[in-house]
Amino acid sequence: MASLPGGVRTRLWRDGLLVADDFPLDDVSEHLTDDRALVWVDLCDPGHEQLSALAAELTLDEHAVEDAIARGERTKTARYPTHTFLTVYATHLERPSGAVGGIESRLRTTRVSAFVLPRGVVTVRRGGPFDLDEVVSRWDDHADLIQYGTGALLHGLLDVIVDGQFDTIQALDDAIETIEDGLFGDTAPTRATQHRIYRLRKELVQLRRVVLPMREVVTAIMRHRADHGNNAELDGWYTDLYDHVIRATEWTESLRDMVTTVFETNLSLQDARLNTVMKKLTGWAAIIAVPTAVTGWYGMNVPYPGFGHGWGVLVSSVVIAGSAGLLYLVFKRRDWL
Repeated sequence: MASLPGGVRTRLWRDGLLVADDFPLDDVSEHLTDDRALVWVDLCDPGHEQLSALAAELTLDEHAVEDAIARGERTKTARYPTHTFLTVYATHLERPSGAVGGIESRLRTTRVSAFVLPRGVVTVRRGGPFDLDEVVSRWDDHADLIQYGTGALLHGLLDVIVDGQFDTIQALDDAIETIEDGLFGDTAPTRATQHRIYRLRKELVQLRRVVLPMREVVTAIMRHRADHGNNAELDGWYTDLYDHVIRATEWTESLRDMVTTVFETNLSLQDARLNTVMKKLTGWAAIIAVPTAVTGWYGMNVPYPGFGHGWGVLVSSVVIAGSAGLLYLVFKRRDWL
């Protein structure tokens, strides 16, 4: 088989020790026949023909190959006679490039599919950027686990992805707290705040789609750990990973409830502010109605007390000022102004 062009990384361990890095793809099949070897192959945005060529050599199921290339594939895991296939999503939040109050989602996902063979793992990445160096560093930091086979590689990959999801959830949590502080601030929420609330709701919906199914993925891997080389030494690591997935799931659900509460609170505060404005306008209208009524009375073409005398103007002015002042004090005491 000809070597695949670009976007390819390979690694080879033997007896738990790293012996080769970025070796040719032509050697993958040979290394997989070695009982002492552990192989990792990563393909970034491969074409259908490229992945099919590798799949034919490694006897990968054609349905799994199609799932690794198809768009919009859901988070899942599936078992086949020769391997286990899974699809998960790494997440991160981009900094908004436009207006702060924009409604475009900042959530970016990278689909990571993995073919877990008895002595090797093939990963296929599609979509946004995903830092594989962090995965490799995780493997190097726990090099003593490599001796336990593909289960160690799979754990390191999933652990990095779940940690990235935690970072995304934390960022959304911080954003919600910022909006909460603004809701009860001295200034009224602006349209930008409404846009941010809507954007957060959209991002949480997208995040739930990739975070919630992780529970079933990790559960399936733990249930069939013998299929991909896991043993008792890795049980504690996978239990800890499962605990992280549960925490991420519960946190995501709580954030959805929180952002819903923020949205409803924003609407309630807008209604309350509208009522306050209407109350103040009504109070000032009542105050203004007093001089209008007095001047209207004295403006009639009939004699009135003080008609034709200077003290009549003085009396009318005192009536206007006294009545308006009294209404102002009453409304102020009742917090209408």
